[in-house]
Amino acid sequence: MSRFTMETVGWEPRVPPVEMESATPEQLAALEACPPAQRTSVYFRTLVNDPGSLGERGALFTKVMYAPRGLPRAERELATAVVSIVNGCIYCTSVHARRYVELKGPEAAMRALLEEGVGASGLDARQQAIVDYAARMTETPQAMGAADLAPLRAAGMSDLEILDLIHAIAMFANANRLMQSLGRSVPPEA
Repeated sequence: MSRFTMETVGWEPRVPPVEMESATPEQLAALEACPPAQRTSVYFRTLVNDPGSLGERGALFTKVMYAPRGLPRAERELATAVVSIVNGCIYCTSVHARRYVELKGPEAAMRALLEEGVGASGLDARQQAIVDYAARMTETPQAMGAADLAPLRAAGMSDLEILDLIHAIAMFANANRLMQSLGRSVPPEA
């Protein structure tokens, strides 16, 4: 059985989260700038220990994941799920796997990735190019070169889509490390 899932995964902090009752005005303002569902999450209350970096992280996340041009949102979510699988971040994998399917990404493709890993079969050419690039960029970024873009272009991706893909992959290298360093994923009970 895979340790990755589309079910909701919990998260336990190693650093004490900020309690809303004792939050400073700067911390409250940083949380208020986050999407409503994130404002009370234990993860964001942990990040708001440094309200300036939470604000910068939120702005970057919004620009990378929700830009109305370039790579379709579902494919950004596919890439971030792959990065999270490679990095072993169970929490992030579950969140982005669900978002991929919610955005009409094929559930069968995501289930194959969760169960078989990044070598999963049954993906179409574009999905496969995204998965392969995201996995390789995550595993060995120093080995990446211009030739690695050829499969993405062969799958029909424009330069803007490729740039969006790279931004999502790079940002999630950081997001996974924050989540894994500040706490631990708590998988749902079987």
